[in-house]
Amino acid sequence: MYFPQFLVGMLITSTVVGTWAYEATGSVWMSIAWSLLAALLLQVGYLAIVFRLAYGRRHSEPKAKETDPDAAKQQSLPHQPRHTDGR
Repeated sequence: MYFPQFLVGMLITSTVVGTWAYEATGSVWMSIAWSLLAALLLQVGYLAIVFRLAYGRRHSEPKAKETDPDAAKQQSLPHQPRHTDGR
């Protein structure tokens, strides 16, 4: 997800939460507080996902090497196929 797209989504979500809180409570201050809380939770979630993607990618590479131990032994140069029909 791109950061500008996230910001637009966060602003729209905060506006919806603020409007909902104002309609429910009738208080402008409560709607501002709920909007800030929603924005804070979205930011924490976004950062957690970014850290998980960065941290998870780094730890998934060694696991891929462990699952196929012969991958390091394989030659990178192409070789001639074996012909089993007597040629």
